[in-house]
Amino acid sequence: MTKDEMLDLIVSWENLKLLIREAENHPDQLSVLMDIALYSKHPKSWRAAWIADKIHEKNPQHIAPFLTKIIRQLKKETDKGKKRHWLKLISQNEINEKHYSFLMNYCLDTFMLGEEPVAVRVHAMQILFNISEKETAFKRELASIIEHEIELHPTAGIQSRGQKLIQKLKKQLKNPPSKKVDL
Repeated sequence: MTKDEMLDLIVSWENLKLLIREAENHPDQLSVLMDIALYSKHPKSWRAAWIADKIHEKNPQHIAPFLTKIIRQLKKETDKGKKRHWLKLISQNEINEKHYSFLMNYCLDTFMLGEEPVAVRVHAMQILFNISEKETAFKRELASIIEHEIELHPTAGIQSRGQKLIQKLKKQLKNPPSKKVDL
């Protein structure tokens, strides 16, 4: 299937299940789909990102090879639907340390500005938490940032995920993992 043929099919919701099956069964089609999702300016190209999200639910290994491209695309992405799917996919995967700096800055801005849709902000908050799991010195600051955002922008999504993450962060700060000492 060509890029143009896939774009023609993406326009109709009825075709999305077919496109999911096609991409799952033919990995070469996944590259075409991701090319549309990442780089197309077609008004319905966000549906390709939605399809990638659905494929990831069943087969995360199919989307994992595209994570670096997804992270790079965040720098330029203006479509809020695509941002939501990209941040969700990033939040559900192991993040390479080389992306921490960019993702911390991007996600802090996204989470704290309050101008993005709630789902985008919630996924950004989750990515920040995921990074704090590796960069433990960030935990205390992140807990404060989340508490501040819950107070400043008290949406249901921010409060729900934020409270859960704060509980985890406080528990981790209270009982940090002990370091083994070899004798």
